[in-house]
Formats: sequence, C-alpha cells, structure tokens
Amino acid sequence: MTKLTVLSADDKLAEIRRLYFATTKKTIVEDLAKAVQLLKSMNSEEERERATVYMDGLSQMRSDWTRQGRGSQRPRKGR
Repeated sequence: MTKLTVLSADDKLAEIRRLYFATTKKTIVEDLAKAVQLLKSMNSEEERERATVYMDGLSQMRSDWTRQGRGSQRPRKGR
C-alpha cells in the first residue's frame, strides 16, 4: 500500500515554486495543471496569495509559448 502524505501549506508553495523554475515548453501544460490543483488544495486566501507570483508566471509562460507555437502557422493580414 502507498503511504499518502499530507502536504503543509509551505510544502505546497515550495512545490509550486519548484514547478515554476523547472517547467519547460514541453511540460508547461502538465506543470500548470499540477500547480492549479495544489493551489485549490490550500485552505486560506493568505496561503493562496503567497503562490500568486508563481501562478502568474506559469500562466504567462504558457501564454507566451502557446502564442509562439501558433504564430508561424497563422497567415497574416495583408499578405
């Protein structure tokens, strides 16, 4: 049987921070999904506020990398 570990708020924040620094273009979708689940599991607004900067950063990376991937495939107006 696998032992389940309950993470403290600090552990959850540390994992979100680790995901932020370790994510790549290939892993951003899964990493962001995991970070969102960790954020949802936090008990208070104060705990969630501490993770805001990392969540914003992950979201921005996803947007930037998604935009770059699609940018070369869309025809531009006026061509």
